Amino acid sequence: MLPRIARTIARHQMFPPGSRAGVAVSGGADSVCLLHALLELRPDLAITVLHLNHGLRGQASDGDAAFVEALARRLGLPFEGRTVELPAGNLEQEGREARRAFYLDLLKAGRIDRVATGHTLSDQAETVLYRFVRGSGTAGLAGILPVTAEGIVRPLIEVARPQVEEWLRSRDIAWREDESNRDPAFIRNRIRHEFLPALAGSINPRLAESLARTASIARDEEEYWDAVIDPLAVRNLRLRPPAVLFQAETVACLPRAVARRLLRRAIVMVKGDLRSVDSAHIEAILDLTAPTLGSGRLQVPGVDVFRSFDWVRLAPPRGPGRAEYSMPITVPGRLRIPGTYAELAFTLTEPEARYTDKESALDWEEISGTLEVRNWQPGDRYRPAGHTCEKKLKTLFQEARVPLWDRNRWPVVTCGEEIVWAARFGPAAQFAATSRTRTVLRVREIESLTEI
Repeated sequence: MLPRIARTIARHQMFPPGSRAGVAVSGGADSVCLLHALLELRPDLAITVLHLNHGLRGQASDGDAAFVEALARRLGLPFEGRTVELPAGNLEQEGREARRAFYLDLLKAGRIDRVATGHTLSDQAETVLYRFVRGSGTAGLAGILPVTAEGIVRPLIEVARPQVEEWLRSRDIAWREDESNRDPAFIRNRIRHEFLPALAGSINPRLAESLARTASIARDEEEYWDAVIDPLAVRNLRLRPPAVLFQAETVACLPRAVARRLLRRAIVMVKGDLRSVDSAHIEAILDLTAPTLGSGRLQVPGVDVFRSFDWVRLAPPRGPGRAEYSMPITVPGRLRIPGTYAELAFTLTEPEARYTDKESALDWEEISGTLEVRNWQPGDRYRPAGHTCEKKLKTLFQEARVPLWDRNRWPVVTCGEEIVWAARFGPAAQFAATSRTRTVLRVREIESLTEI
């Protein structure tokens, strides 16, 4: 067993020279085996023993914590423990999230460089079967990664659980049994004790190895696709923190296999991972890009997906309601549109100044009264320069195909009850600079109206 673990560590370069490793030890066979194996294989590794006490089993949980702390002390290793209280809900999921938060806190603080966990080939098989039954795509079937981007490593990922227990018995090394590992209320336990043995007994005695091999193949596929998707993401995904936007037609025209992976990349850019996102969610977003649709909205775990005209926007879920604002304008001056990355600059210039498509020229002498900037309100209307009659801003939005999410904080400059200027659509006809204008109020749009 030890040579196999050594090959796994070397193949995935789990511990670079000089690494400080936290070894996650629950007290169970897998993690106790991991700790002893690393001490034997890597005597140069600076190891800290980590233990998270969920407190779910009362005195038994406290006993696990005491066992692990005593083990660390007996081996002369530093110990880092934490006790948490899990919220009500999916205790399996909450437990995983609590452990992950514990490990990432230590990694981000720079106290350790790697966290080694005791996931085995048996865990890998259970994970792949579970995700397959739930309808995961190739990314999900890649299962438990040997090494994650954050620095979590799994040296036992090619060793089955029976080998672990046999190795511990051969060396007379004690471990703790967790009674909850046999509780059929947890889906993971039913897979481990019922479904996998039944399938192995009736179809394939080496099912665990086959499922682990599937994970390895899927992981290789995903690595290849990552290299393909990287340049596509740069070209087609527009990052507007915290949102990601793309043109519906662009994704709809891609081969479906490519489009799925591009959407997964977009979701990761928004929420950092693909947790709880399955193939049905990806297919629903793909359906939203269909040419026959002009708008639509759906929710996937941790992401609000919104189509308006040609664009699809993925962003963290937001609370309901409009964001109202109204601010006086100082000339010359510059102000930020609340809740966006946009700024407006107001300056006075000579009539012959040149302008870009992000600038407007107003006749300063036609303006009498205090200027204010506020967000667009339903019912707003004015006559933009170059138009023969008044138009509702809503109509202008529709004609310009302005996505719905950009309208909420759309800036409008007013003088009293009159609209003097509106972003993108420019000055009102009666306030626009002409050949007779002597002093120009120059309004410049800086950045975009993307919400923060």
